[in-house]
Amino acid sequence: MFVVKSPDLRPPENESSERLLADEEGILWTEDDDSDVWISATTIFLQISALAIVFVVGALLGFFWRADLDGLCGRHVSQYSPIVNDMDVKYNIVSSTGSLLRESIFRQDASPEVDAAWDSLGVNYRGIRVPAEDAEESGLAVDQVRIKDKYGGGFPAEVEGFRRLRCLNVLRQSLYYNYSYYHSRGEGVFGNNSYIVRRQVSYCLDIIRQQLMCTVDTGVVGQIWIYPENPEPYVDFETHHKCKNFEDIRQWVEKSQLPEKPPWDFLVHPGPGDRIYKEMP
Repeated sequence: MFVVKSPDLRPPENESSERLLADEEGILWTEDDDSDVWISATTIFLQISALAIVFVVGALLGFFWRADLDGLCGRHVSQYSPIVNDMDVKYNIVSSTGSLLRESIFRQDASPEVDAAWDSLGVNYRGIRVPAEDAEESGLAVDQVRIKDKYGGGFPAEVEGFRRLRCLNVLRQSLYYNYSYYHSRGEGVFGNNSYIVRRQVSYCLDIIRQQLMCTVDTGVVGQIWIYPENPEPYVDFETHHKCKNFEDIRQWVEKSQLPEKPPWDFLVHPGPGDRIYKEMP
């Protein structure tokens, strides 16, 4: 019996193995290439998206911060105050004139008109009420002087800026060419004996020194030429400063003053554990 064998169509063993390996490698290489492209595209997309989000968030934060730079600055350089809860603190460019030839009423000799001008600045304003919830952040201790709850509670306090102005006014009144005028009237500080007046004046001088050093102005004052016939340098008093909106703050303090004649039981009497100093600190 004869068996007719079909021709062997399979390639030689070595050729078959090489071709199979090449086919598999080709398939694997194609799949890896597509996967790498997809991963790279996804990574790039995520990176771009993250950068876009960071940019948008930064732009928004920058916009809002820039919109309230005055408020941020005011809070950063000053002790916290309830004033900032009720009004915006703004900084404006203000021109100042310090020329010796321009006579401001605030530089004139003592008179009722001059006193009225200084009074208009708030130098004689009474204190304000600091709500109990703002006391600690405002630097007030729980055992400091308090107002009874039936009169609104909180803590009586003075606004620092107006306390400084009051001190400046005392210095003005004590100048050698004003002293006799105010001493003869016996009002305010000058209702005390000479020793107390001297102590008050020296205290005010030191308080203003501290304030000027604390908020030292780093602006510069240049010089100008005067007298065309024989030029000589002279201080340029026409300078510019960034100043807080004083008039708005003054109006707030004026409206927020404590009663001129508070009831006899207006304040809470000190209790056990409250600090009571043996003498003036």
